[in-house]
Amino acid sequence: MMPASSTMSKESASYDMAEFDQSAIFLYLDGHDQEQRQTLNIFPSQPMHVAEPIPAKGVSMGMVAAMMPNGNSSSPRRQEEGGQRSAPPPPAPAVPLPNSAKENRSSLTKKEATSGGKGATSGDQERVRDPKTLRRLAQNREAARKSRLRKKAYIQQLETSRIRLSQLEQQVQVARVQGVFLGAGEQPAGFPSAPSPAAVFDMEYGRWVEEHSKLMFQLRAALNEHMADEQLQAFVNGAMAQHEELLNLKGAMARADVFHLLSGVWASPAERCFLWLGGFRPSEVIKVMLKHVEPLSEGQILGIYNLQQSVQEREEALNHTMEATQQSISDIVAAPDVAPATFMGHMSLAMNKVASMESFVLQADGLRQQTLHKLHHILTTRQAARCMVAIADYFHRLRALSTLWVARPRQEDGPGL
Repeated sequence: MMPASSTMSKESASYDMAEFDQSAIFLYLDGHDQEQRQTLNIFPSQPMHVAEPIPAKGVSMGMVAAMMPNGNSSSPRRQEEGGQRSAPPPPAPAVPLPNSAKENRSSLTKKEATSGGKGATSGDQERVRDPKTLRRLAQNREAARKSRLRKKAYIQQLETSRIRLSQLEQQVQVARVQGVFLGAGEQPAGFPSAPSPAAVFDMEYGRWVEEHSKLMFQLRAALNEHMADEQLQAFVNGAMAQHEELLNLKGAMARADVFHLLSGVWASPAERCFLWLGGFRPSEVIKVMLKHVEPLSEGQILGIYNLQQSVQEREEALNHTMEATQQSISDIVAAPDVAPATFMGHMSLAMNKVASMESFVLQADGLRQQTLHKLHHILTTRQAARCMVAIADYFHRLRALSTLWVARPRQEDGPGL
């Protein structure tokens, strides 16, 4: 225990220092109070729930209580108005707060600051944690995944079908243009049966006749409406392109099966009667044209006459060559005393002669093509259009004659016949 005199001296010394510091603080608070009276502090600078600040070690509890607006001590201005100034009570000794109290206050502040956010999300967490909701969300995700997989599989199937269809179209196009037809023993997967070259050619020729008839109908209508030469030239060019297509088909057929092309079974019976080396005779087309494109100038007549003479000469040359080839094949086949050992040798010679007939058919097609092109250069645009329509009408009438002949009424045979 310390003596009483020393204790009293320490208290008086601390009291004098506290009185001096407190008076200065009162003057500061008095000026600050006047500033707050002029402006109402609606928005405080600190939240209301913040804990009270902890005083420093050098500041006593009495000084803190004096600085509080709701404390027991009054400001110097209020004491002057009352006419009395009471002496301040002796300050209490500064007692430091324990560490546990600081931690409790800080944790309380953090809980209050985060209480609003937790309350806003509590309802969502409860709904998410609901087993029914979780099960429904899982089912929706699984259904969406399966739907995406089905869509992806369907798209892949469509792409595979498109690629397969493109491959089939390319195969048909190759068979159509180049004459590379599939044999009976070379059927790829997916084909129920491989068509023969003759069947493919007959089908393509029928399609060509239909398309050419439509184009000639449009060209005839353009002539009747007296369209300009530019429009007529477009129709004439289209007709020439169609004839080029037919010649390519016939060339492929000649390389695949020249007998089918020479027999003319792909054409109507009346056309077959006027068939020449697997097609029409060019000199006959010139005669048909001369009846429908009049009047002609002297230069045009001279050019057409020279063309007709040269075409007839080449026709005669091809006729003699073909007749000689046919006679040679007949002699080889009809040779007497053919031993079985030499039979295949004779057949190989005959096959070589048949292969030469293929070149004759191709030469005849080339002569047809040259004749049409030269007529196109000699005639004007309107005359060339009339020439194309006349040639198309000629073959159309031959097909119509065949149809009428097949459908004619027949007389019944007599009882004695």
